[in-house]
Amino acid sequence: MFVDAESDRRFSGPATGDERSMLAGLLRDQRMTLELKCAGVDTDLSRRSVEPSTLSLLGLVRHLADVERRWFRNVLAGQDAPPLFSSQDDPDGDFDGAAADPAVAAAAWQAWHGEVDFSERFAAEAPNLDIEGTDSWRGRVSLRWVLIHMIEEYARHNGHADLLRERIDGAKGL
Repeated sequence: MFVDAESDRRFSGPATGDERSMLAGLLRDQRMTLELKCAGVDTDLSRRSVEPSTLSLLGLVRHLADVERRWFRNVLAGQDAPPLFSSQDDPDGDFDGAAADPAVAAAAWQAWHGEVDFSERFAAEAPNLDIEGTDSWRGRVSLRWVLIHMIEEYARHNGHADLLRERIDGAKGL
């Protein structure tokens, strides 16, 4: 699968201008990259990378839904929103529960889209990038830091998705 520059909607955000627009645009590009790397993959979405690893494209979608939820709902919005796919008792549930079942995949995509929608709305409506929340690991964090961290999180996992997708069907350069 090859994506030509004209039809690729990624990397169309601003390269100059205000900080919020650039950070939100870069994060949007990384989110769209994940979707592109998973496009056209149905039952193989849960295919593991190399045993005994449980890493899969579906696991990445589930993991990133939980990551979005944690940083934006829990830390910044102060909501009591437990993870959707993992827990303290099952910290790898996001990957371990990624089964070759269309209903499991559909639920993961629905959850991911819901969390991304919340995150994008929260970032757009926040009065500024300096608003803060309290994280149990990092202490006080700002919206600015969370956006930068999320860009890094997606970029790292999109590298994993590159390898997984190539293993599934040989697709490169997505």
